Amino acid sequence: MKKILLAFGLLVSTLSYAQQEIKLDIGDVLIVKNLEFSYENYITESSSFGISASFNLKDQDADFRYHENTMITPYYRNYFSTNEAWNFFGEAFLGINSGKNEITDSADTITGYDKYTDAALGIAVGTKYITESGLTIDVHAGIGRNLFGSDSPTLVPRLGVNIGWRF
Repeated sequence: MKKILLAFGLLVSTLSYAQQEIKLDIGDVLIVKNLEFSYENYITESSSFGISASFNLKDQDADFRYHENTMITPYYRNYFSTNEAWNFFGEAFLGINSGKNEITDSADTITGYDKYTDAALGIAVGTKYITESGLTIDVHAGIGRNLFGSDSPTLVPRLGVNIGWRF
């Protein structure tokens, strides 16, 4: 009974703060042709959790593209500053990613692709600007390491220039 009451109390306290954001990563859309949406829910004034969904729209054989075709990224952020407009944060994330890895022959000619799915654990840092009307702009950069697959890339980037709305 005590565990149920504790869980209910945590749920109510989490939802009572009720600051939420939805965002679009315009940096990825314009530069890399990658579509990424995010949702962030504030637990307190200085911490939040969120989830991002990323979809790579570039062809597999493009010169410059992310290795990942899709990536779901739950994350936790801790904000270090108390300034109303600019907030600096650190982030821990788990990137569940899938894509295709190149198969090459002895002459380094691409002969095909192997599909993979893996999970990367990583960290990022960034800053967020919040207007009084609710417009948010955040810039972040980080890196994660894939943990399980031998066919997946070793490192996973976490880069973004997000524009969103707080409600």
